[in-house]
Amino acid sequence: MNNQQFSIIDRIKSFKYAFNGLKLFFLNDHNGRVHLFAAIMAVGLSFYLKISALEWIAILSVISAVFVAEIINSSIEKLADVVSPDYHPKIKVVKDLAAAAVLVAAILAVAVGAIVFIPKLVL
Repeated sequence: MNNQQFSIIDRIKSFKYAFNGLKLFFLNDHNGRVHLFAAIMAVGLSFYLKISALEWIAILSVISAVFVAEIINSSIEKLADVVSPDYHPKIKVVKDLAAAAVLVAAILAVAVGAIVFIPKLVL
């Protein structure tokens, strides 16, 4: 068990590291930029269509889910590349599973977007 004292400075530093991770994600990950573009478009359309508070919750939740899944996927891929720089069938399975998580989140985001936006765009 760690007996370190609670430190506000250490907590603030942890935010610095987290924001640095976001910066690295958006600068170095092509899929991160694609998801960011899609998120900006969804938020812009949400403002334009004046969606309800519950619809905002749904849209922002699925945007967050896609980002979280993609960040975890990217982390797993980078770690796997360090652990096993050469092709390994078990590493491939791990990478494929992580990519599948992003796919599931993205499909959910598209479904929620369709449920929220299509009725407003068709009317």
